[in-house]
Amino acid sequence: MLFPKIKKIRNKKYQVFVCTLPCMLDIKGWLSYKSDAVPCGGYIQAHHLLKPWYGHKGTSLRASDNNCVPLCFKHHRQLHDCGDEDYFWTIYNLDEDYGRTKAKQLWDRYNEQRNS
Repeated sequence: MLFPKIKKIRNKKYQVFVCTLPCMLDIKGWLSYKSDAVPCGGYIQAHHLLKPWYGHKGTSLRASDNNCVPLCFKHHRQLHDCGDEDYFWTIYNLDEDYGRTKAKQLWDRYNEQRNS
């Protein structure tokens, strides 16, 4: 199946923004929205979704930067070890689309803050 050509979004500032947030699976950190929330398992990393909400990713290529979500090292490693991103979210009693939904919300929030 051929996909229409979509320009990949590369935005280092957005990746840095994502890494300042608590791990998506650290519910306490998300509820407090504190920048000093203790990570649940190491440094926060920007995880590029394996199944992006915007565009697509090719084999051995990562998704656009607007498809990033914050995960601590522990959860990031678990997700890649699991291999199935949609199934991984369900392990934590979340919807299969949790990563895509959060990535879109973060991208929108980042652009709102930048434009205000």
